[in-house]
Parts: sequence; structure tokens; C-alpha cells
Amino acid sequence: MLSPDGDGQSGEQTLGQFALVSYIPDPLARFLDDLRVELTPGCNPRAHVTILPPRPLHNDVDVKDTIQLIVEECRNLPPFRVEPGDIRVFVKSNVVYLDIARGIDELREFYRVLNQGPLEYKESFPYHPHITIAQNIPPDQAPRLAAVAKEKWAGYRGPRGFTVSSLSFVQHVAPSIWTDVATIHAGVEVPVGQ
Repeated sequence: MLSPDGDGQSGEQTLGQFALVSYIPDPLARFLDDLRVELTPGCNPRAHVTILPPRPLHNDVDVKDTIQLIVEECRNLPPFRVEPGDIRVFVKSNVVYLDIARGIDELREFYRVLNQGPLEYKESFPYHPHITIAQNIPPDQAPRLAAVAKEKWAGYRGPRGFTVSSLSFVQHVAPSIWTDVATIHAGVEVPVGQ
């Protein structure tokens, strides 16, 4: 379904962990998903920008309480616009990604506000908002895949931006399978289901 571990973590390492993402709407999502499958056949993408990368919850914290905390914090965080920029490669992890040209400060603020309490976690890499295009690839393939992605991105004629107004709290339940646990809206109060 989705793979919010664009920092190069192995999918097996994140089983049981949670992440917070904002899904990208179509037609941009369809373009990005098609590109990702072209570059890394067999992947199961769902285009998104990650707010909180995969992390375990603290043992003494209930998932429902964690969701309620996210809801409360997001009430004060208004929706905002994100526009992807250029295709790049994370050198240490060989992840091909789209950088963020607009909305990076807001994404970092969401991360700062939400990466505390039961959600606090120190990732292997500093938080760097991006949209993953290809990951888990051999290092020697990254430059070639990045070049293909640049060419395809340059030819894309659809909308290049989207509004982050809702977030999805997701859990890694099986290899390459993330499931939505809750949807949280930015800037408004949304009751948490029983």
C-alpha cells in the first residue's frame, strides 16, 4: 500500500511501527505511483509525503490515546500547500525522491509539534520532507533511475501541488503493507471513533 520509510530503513525493521502521512491526490498521485512502479517494479506505492517517519509507540501508550493527541495538536496546525520541486537522491540511502519547493517549513513545523510525547522518536536520519520515487535499490542504479525520473517529471503536465489538510496515521502490519488506522484533519476538531 504505502512505504513511508523513505529514509532507507528496511521494511522488515518497521513492522508493527506507526507513521503519519498525507496522501497526495490524483492526478499527481497517479503519475507518481506509475513512475515509482516503472522504476521499481513490484513495489506497491501510494503517493504521500511523510510527516512522522516510522516509529514504535512507547509501550505504556494506547493507540487511541495517541490518535487523540495527534487530533488535539493538529487543531492548531492549519492546512497548507505543498509543491514538489526537483528530483534528487539521498546519497547515504540511495533513495530517489522529489524535494519540496513549497510547504517545507509547514511540514517541519508539523514534525516538530508531533514528534514528542508518545510519538517522540530519533530517526536514523534528520527529518527531510520529500516524496519518495524509488527506494531499496542498488547504489549503482540510483543515478540512472534519477535521470529517468527527472525526464518523466519534466514531461508531466498535470497539477504539481496539493493541499495538506488531512493526515493518515498508518501502521506497518505485514511486509510492504501499511494500513490506515485513523484520518486526522488539520485545523479542525475531528472526534476519534470508539
